[in-house]
Amino acid sequence: MNYAIVFRLLGYILMIEGTLLLLPAVTSLIYAEWAVMGVFLLTAAISAALGFALRTIKPRSKVFYMREGFTATALSWITISIMGAVPFVLTGCIPNPVDAMFETVSGFTTTGASILPGVEGLPNGILFWRSFTHWIGGMGVLVFLLSLLPLTGGSHVNLMKAESPGPQVDKLVPKVQSTAKILYGIYFALTVVEFCFLLAGGMNVFNSLLTAFGTAGTGGFGFKNDSFASFSPYIQWVVTVFMILFGVNFNAYFLLLLRRFRRAASSEEVRAYLAIILAAVAVITVNIRSLYGTFGEALRHAAFQVGSIITTTGFSSCDFDLWPTLAKEVLVLLMFVGACAGSTGGGIKVSRFLLLGKTLGKELKQALHPQVVAPVRMDGKLVNHETIRTTNVFVAAYIFIFAASFMLVSLDGFDMVTNFTSIAATLNNIGPGLNQVGPMMNFGATPTSQSWCSSSICWPVVWKFSRCWCSSCPIRGEDSKSFITQKIPRSSRGIFLYQNVRSTFSCARYCRASSSESSSRRRLPERSAMVRATRRMRSWARAERPSVS
Repeated sequence: MNYAIVFRLLGYILMIEGTLLLLPAVTSLIYAEWAVMGVFLLTAAISAALGFALRTIKPRSKVFYMREGFTATALSWITISIMGAVPFVLTGCIPNPVDAMFETVSGFTTTGASILPGVEGLPNGILFWRSFTHWIGGMGVLVFLLSLLPLTGGSHVNLMKAESPGPQVDKLVPKVQSTAKILYGIYFALTVVEFCFLLAGGMNVFNSLLTAFGTAGTGGFGFKNDSFASFSPYIQWVVTVFMILFGVNFNAYFLLLLRRFRRAASSEEVRAYLAIILAAVAVITVNIRSLYGTFGEALRHAAFQVGSIITTTGFSSCDFDLWPTLAKEVLVLLMFVGACAGSTGGGIKVSRFLLLGKTLGKELKQALHPQVVAPVRMDGKLVNHETIRTTNVFVAAYIFIFAASFMLVSLDGFDMVTNFTSIAATLNNIGPGLNQVGPMMNFGATPTSQSWCSSSICWPVVWKFSRCWCSSCPIRGEDSKSFITQKIPRSSRGIFLYQNVRSTFSCARYCRASSSESSSRRRLPERSAMVRATRRMRSWARAERPSVS
């Protein structure tokens, strides 16, 4: 592993994030939010300083492979999320660091799930940064890095492969950096066009920017408590159209720029994507017609929600949790389908479903006719076995992660619809689900364990569960007492005690000194026991570590 090049990339990422943090600082300056501006300037300075320190690391080799690409991608998302959560905490808008991390991760991953019960009272600088995280994360932070920095040496396509949401990565032009610039050029142009259309509809500049950021990144953070329910039909139709446009594979736009209209129109993925949208809109419109005064109103809400869900944006024009069961089931299915590969949308992707369907057809043909040769083709091109294999592996990993997350959040005691749709909405980067996490609700009422599990990166779960499970411990706080004592079996509490020895030591001192706890309540292990367990784990690690000759 070339760790030096990974840390050097992280340095560039932090320096870029420090620069981007100046934009919400300027917003706070315009609206005379001096304290908020100071927080953003301080965070920008810290991020830039840390990035400059990491950038000074000189790697022996500038060549990096897939493992370096995956490592850099994972660490970059973690790093920018931690640094991006600092303004929420320091300004007091989200004082709990756990909630701030959830909000930031939801922003950068363009999930759009929020813990905030109301957003209209937040400072404009925070609202700008909250929506701007969607635009940054929409195309991927490393693609953004490739479009800006002339990195020399190494296989840059490995970074794009690590960041790519689709089954395969194709370069639009021979150079990867040029490809990244073209993608971001299309991304920026569509954002500007939507911004102009919103201004034409009577929306002010600030709100138009936030809406364009959320739509372009298919994020879903709004600046009103009712999302888009209070806006005019014109605004809703504009947002609907651009949500669908940002869910199209950007390769199709590149072909349109080259005036290859026939080739762009022949894309199987784009045609399937549009066909799914039309079919879903038709079914939902008929199903909800009785709930609205006119057919046009029902069509508008159906199109808006279908476009929002399939592109994983997460905006809402109404409370679709009140719709009939059929309409809600269609929306849940669209959560898994997602948008096109090579777009800013999430989900499994339409191309993967096409490949799975073609592979299934091939296997059925070979089962009926063993001697037949039935190759899998996409857009007239032969799909190699490696792409099919990676698609199958992706779906298998997806099902495993979904099932594990679903079982984990079931400990919180919510109903099955809430648990299922909360995982579906966050794993597919959508935002709202059904019932307790519906479009007019938020994730603020969920326990912290579900918030971490649903935040689309599971690494903070270990940190969260590394604290003491004693209900009277002042380190834990009274707010989590009921959840700890009622939702977690006592037999399993000891598993989490060994994950963070330092915090458990601190807690043990409080619990040993406490005399008010009843004798029937399970006590924490003594410090000596924790020391012995820690030494035992360290000896195991040394025994399993390979020797260096």
